[in-house]
Amino acid sequence: MALNLATFKTRTITAAFFVVIMLAGLLWSPWSFFILFSVIHFGCWMEYQKLVGLIDKEYSEITPFHKYGVMIAGWCILLYFTNDSFRLFGMRVHAIGWWLGLVFVFVLPLIELLFAKNIRPKNIGLSATGLIYISLSLGLMIDLRCQGLGDFFGRRIDYGWIIPIVIIASLWINDTMAYVVGSLIGKTPFSKISPKKTWEGTIGGMLLAVLFIGFVFVPLILKSYGTGPGIGRQQWHWFVIAAIAAIAGTGGDLFESKLKRMANVKDSGHIMPGHGGFLDRFDSLLFAIPCVWLYVWMVLEN
Repeated sequence: MALNLATFKTRTITAAFFVVIMLAGLLWSPWSFFILFSVIHFGCWMEYQKLVGLIDKEYSEITPFHKYGVMIAGWCILLYFTNDSFRLFGMRVHAIGWWLGLVFVFVLPLIELLFAKNIRPKNIGLSATGLIYISLSLGLMIDLRCQGLGDFFGRRIDYGWIIPIVIIASLWINDTMAYVVGSLIGKTPFSKISPKKTWEGTIGGMLLAVLFIGFVFVPLILKSYGTGPGIGRQQWHWFVIAAIAAIAGTGGDLFESKLKRMANVKDSGHIMPGHGGFLDRFDSLLFAIPCVWLYVWMVLEN
């Protein structure tokens, strides 16, 4: 497909604005990080429920208690994964998430029994899928952020933002370069789910993301902050993380594209011109986070 300069310009301008907001949330403080992903969490949930409601009309008829209760229950997962890093009025946010989550586990089914005209197990299953797809994934991102406070070279350094920002940078570079490479040389369709994607663009985006992260982005970070435990001593891990993020992110993009095709909509929302809604922007991230988290937990933490 030919490179559409007008579309590319719109995407670039809105992406630049988006990057400023994201970087402020990612880097300002652990609390700004948590607030940022709380906003993303609720935005993704609203669009997920809209898409699923278009696919299955019965789900669009769930009670308000179900609709908003499951969002708050999912947010409790984010609270839980703050571990011991966040405190509010002297209380651990982790504990608040745990106990509030338990309350919702018992109260939501009870309210559903009292107020729903018909109890549909399928609707409960669709909401449970959303909890895994959105809430658990973003909860694991909070967990990655909270793992990174340590002493290096005699000084206290917060390096918890590094892995999350590497995941996001990998996805941004992969997405942008896949679009550019695919527009310039792409000829072979990648998937019927997303007909505009090509094998040339997909592979080119992944390779450029891995190379940039491994040879440029991470060395600049390590040069400024010193090496962190484990991952800083063996820099090849960053190439692996970038590759995992790019591959899993492509799967996430296809999954959301499938949902949109089933719902017969072009975008999940309209928060950004040229980029669509929350799910359009974070679909790749929702798949990439659990995969990178597993790698960090199974390989880097051992």
